[in-house]
Amino acid sequence: MSRRRATIAKRLLEAQRTAAMLTTFNEVDMTAILDLRSRRQETFTKQHGVRLGFMSFFTKAVVGALKAFPMLNAEIQGEEVLLKHYYDIGIAVATDKGLVVPVLRNADRLSFAEIEREIASLAEKARTNSLSLSDLQGGTFSITNGGVFGSLLSTPILNTPQVGILGMHKIQTRPVAVDDEKMENRPMMYVALTYDHRIVDGKEAVSFLVKVKELLEDPESLLLEG
Repeated sequence: MSRRRATIAKRLLEAQRTAAMLTTFNEVDMTAILDLRSRRQETFTKQHGVRLGFMSFFTKAVVGALKAFPMLNAEIQGEEVLLKHYYDIGIAVATDKGLVVPVLRNADRLSFAEIEREIASLAEKARTNSLSLSDLQGGTFSITNGGVFGSLLSTPILNTPQVGILGMHKIQTRPVAVDDEKMENRPMMYVALTYDHRIVDGKEAVSFLVKVKELLEDPESLLLEG
């Protein structure tokens, strides 16, 4: 094993050994986000010099949900719970040498463009092996996107000591019941939330993921909630 792979292996095994991990699932209708990106992409790119991707929407939705369910933004220290009133979101990045999770600082204070720009910068640093230790420390919650590689569904592992991680997946066109009589083909994405059941109950975890779904399906609400 390389030094990085050995470190990754140690941390993942430690997470499985110390946390009571459980995963809950939901699905998101991506119609509104895809429509918004289609209409705004050209203007957004010209104005900000960066493309409007999916990660800014998911980051904003996660921040909004964390504000509503703060226990997902906590960590366990001994027999105490440390609630964090800041939002440093880890963004998992796959590199040739292994997975790293650089941290997007103060995500609640960033605009869509700032989020996209910062994520692009962190991803480039990850690919060129130039991340500093400070880039990787102190996240409060993480997001991982297996969909870019074609994953339809997965159960992400916690990035301890964090107690929550959101898994994004492939957008797939599927028939969806719009009402009792009508079906439509919609771009759907399964999302997964792995959480530490020691301090997060099922009701809270499910409600958190429903909140993420609601915010993503109504992108304009992200300007208010995120």
